[in-house]
Amino acid sequence: MNADRRPFQHYAARHFHWQCSDDGRVATITLNRPEKKNPLTFDSYAELRDLFLGLQHASDVRVVVLTGAGGNFCSGGDVFEIIEPLTKMPAPELLRFTRMTGDLVKAMKRAPQPVVAAIDGICAGAGAMIALAADLRLGTPAAKTAFLFTRVGLAGADMGACGLLPRVIGQGRATELLLNGRAMSADEGLAWGFFNALHARDELLTAAQAQARALADGPWFAHTITKTMLNQEWAMGIEEMIESEAQAQALCMLTQDFKRAFDAFAAKQQPKFEGN
Repeated sequence: MNADRRPFQHYAARHFHWQCSDDGRVATITLNRPEKKNPLTFDSYAELRDLFLGLQHASDVRVVVLTGAGGNFCSGGDVFEIIEPLTKMPAPELLRFTRMTGDLVKAMKRAPQPVVAAIDGICAGAGAMIALAADLRLGTPAAKTAFLFTRVGLAGADMGACGLLPRVIGQGRATELLLNGRAMSADEGLAWGFFNALHARDELLTAAQAQARALADGPWFAHTITKTMLNQEWAMGIEEMIESEAQAQALCMLTQDFKRAFDAFAAKQQPKFEGN
C-alpha cells in the first residue's frame, strides 16, 4: 500500500521556489517574481496544481507554507502572460483555462497537508483565491486582499470564490468584496476571520513556519482527518455530519498517536506524536 508514496523534500520546482525543512516535514513554496509582485503564469498555475496533486502521495511533507517574495504575496494572473492571451482565445480554450485554475484550488483542498498562507502586501485576484484555499492565513498590517475580477469585467465567481469566501467571512461581506472588487484591509481581514493572526513583516514567515512545525510534529494523521472533514461537511446535513465524525474519530482512536497521548498523560509527560 506504500508503493505510491515518495519523498518530496528534494522536489525541483521550475516556476517558484521550493524549500523543505531538514526532516522534510515542513515545505515552503515561495512565489518568486517580486519585480511584478509575484503574478501567476500558465506554467506556474499548472505546476502548482500538479504539485498539490502529487503531495497526496508524499511520504515526508506534512505541512505546506505558501508565501511570496519581496513584500507581496501574489498579484494574480500576469497581465501580459495570461490576461492578454485570454482576450484572444476561443471559448473551448477559455474553459480549459478556467477549469485548470479551479483544479488548483481543488488540489489544495484535497491535499492531506494543512496549508498555511503567509500573506504580505498585495494579495489579489487569483492570488487571493490561492490564499483563500489555504487552511490557515497569517498576514501583516500591510496586507491588502482584493477579489478584483469585476475590475477587469469578469464575474466574482472565479475559482470557487462565491462558495468559499462566504464560508470564511460571511455572505454579506463576501458579496460586497466580490461585487465591487475593493481591497480588504488587514484589520478587516482579521476582524472578519479571513486572517487567523497578523504579524510584523519581518516576523511573518517565522510565525507561519512555527505554526507549520507545530502541526507537522502533532498527530499528523488526525490532522489530515480534520482537514478532510472540514471540507466534506459543507455538503452534509446534521445526521451525516455526526455519523461521519463518529467514523472518523473511531479511526483515529486506532492510531498509535492516540495511545502515545494517553501514555504520556499517565506519565505526566508531553506526548511525542509520530503521525501514525
